[in-house]
Amino acid sequence: MPTFDSGEPRYIPFDGVRVRYDSAKGYDELVAALLADIGERPVPIDEFPKAFNTWDAYEQKVQSYVGPSGFMLFSLFNHGGWITKAGIDRKVLRVILGNPLIAITMLRHDVTAGLFAPVEVLIADEGSGSSLTYVKPSSLMVVQPNPELLSAAEALDAKLAALAAKVTSSA
Repeated sequence: MPTFDSGEPRYIPFDGVRVRYDSAKGYDELVAALLADIGERPVPIDEFPKAFNTWDAYEQKVQSYVGPSGFMLFSLFNHGGWITKAGIDRKVLRVILGNPLIAITMLRHDVTAGLFAPVEVLIADEGSGSSLTYVKPSSLMVVQPNPELLSAAEALDAKLAALAAKVTSSA
């Protein structure tokens, strides 16, 4: 049992698994493909709980924003917009995406899974194509034995992999 008043941090090591999809698509084309699936405008997800008193009402509102692959856009960080100031001439976009209806399947088993939900992907211009990189959610969330959390996180892994494969594909 942890001592809550010790003032000392506990360190829990874990190993994240980085996943990278290379694409023949150009950077702008890959960004457009991702946003076509998850939405082009960030969803004001923090505002929804204020407007709805029940889980069912909240769930219905959230579902109205979910894209074909089960995710929605939360935020964009255009690293390419500022790294040029440091002499790095590349297009790089960090995308925060997720779905609270997926997140709850993990948070009900361990609220610290919320450190990694929603998930993040990084799209980078690679010159003759582009790449989409993320860290496999289950490798971040499941740091101690927890079969229920592992099962839910692996379902998220599969959904994220399917989205990545879909948007990076040239077919």
